[in-house]
Amino acid sequence: MFYLIGLGLVDPMDISVKGLEIVKRCSRVYLESYTSILGCHKEELETYYGRPLLLADRDLVEEKTDEILTGANEDDVALLIVGDPFGATTHIDLVLRARDKKIPYKVIHNASILTAVGCCGLELYKFGEIVTIPYWDETWKPESFYDKIKFNRLHNMHTLCLLDIKVVEPAGEPRVRGRRQIMRFMTVADAAQQLLSIVDRKNVLEHNTVLNDMSLCVGLARVGSETQRIVAKSLHDMASTDLGGPLHCLIIPSKELHPLETDYLQGYATFKLDSYNY
Repeated sequence: MFYLIGLGLVDPMDISVKGLEIVKRCSRVYLESYTSILGCHKEELETYYGRPLLLADRDLVEEKTDEILTGANEDDVALLIVGDPFGATTHIDLVLRARDKKIPYKVIHNASILTAVGCCGLELYKFGEIVTIPYWDETWKPESFYDKIKFNRLHNMHTLCLLDIKVVEPAGEPRVRGRRQIMRFMTVADAAQQLLSIVDRKNVLEHNTVLNDMSLCVGLARVGSETQRIVAKSLHDMASTDLGGPLHCLIIPSKELHPLETDYLQGYATFKLDSYNY
C-alpha cells in the first residue's frame, strides 16, 4: 500500500494516531520537504516516530516519482506531507501515478492551513480562490495573484494568500539531493510590500478602488503553535510588520465583514474596525 499521510501544522505530535501506526510499520517513509515545513526538525520527527525518514525534495516528488512508488504494491510505503495531503496539486498527481501503476493507496487526512486560518475569526465559507504570492526578482514580477484578489474583493470574498518558500542554493554550487539546503520564507511584510507596489501602479493607471494602502489585511504566523501570531492592520502598516519566524500567510478580507467577524477580528486589530473603510 502507498500511504499519503498528513502531519498537521506544527510538531511531531500533530500526526493522527492512525497515521503514526502506519508510519511505524512501513518499509520506507519519505518526508516531503518543499511544499511546506513543520515547526520542528526532521530529527525530532524521527525520534518521535522511532524510525528514520527519507527526505523527498521537489525533484524526487515531481520528476522521479517511480523511486517513491517502487515496491509499494508489495510493501507499505508512506509519504509524509505537512498539513493535509490534498493541500497541493503535486500530491494529487502522485495519486494519479499510483492509480496508473495499479498500486493501492490510502490518504490519511490532517489539519491544513486552508481551514486553520479560521482562527482569526473570518468565516471560512466566505473565502474565494486561494492565491500564492511568489518572490519577485529583477526579471520576473508576476501579478496574476492580484487579479484574483481583485475578483474576490469585487464579489465580497476573503482571499487567503499563501506565501512563497524558496530554496536558495549556496552561491556557485549545483543542486545536490540530500544536502541540507537554505530555505527562504516570504513574510507578511514581503508580501504586503509587493502588493503595495502593484496597488500604487494600478492607482496611476486605472484609478484603482479595489485595494489601497489603507485596506485591511490580516497577517498570521506559525498557526497552531504556542507562538502563533495574528495581527489585523492596514496594508501599508503590514509592510513593516515583523511576525517573527516562518511560516506566514496573509489574508485580504472582503470589503464587508459580518458583525461576528468584526467582533472577533477586533482582538487582533490596531484600530477600531467598526468604523473602518475596508
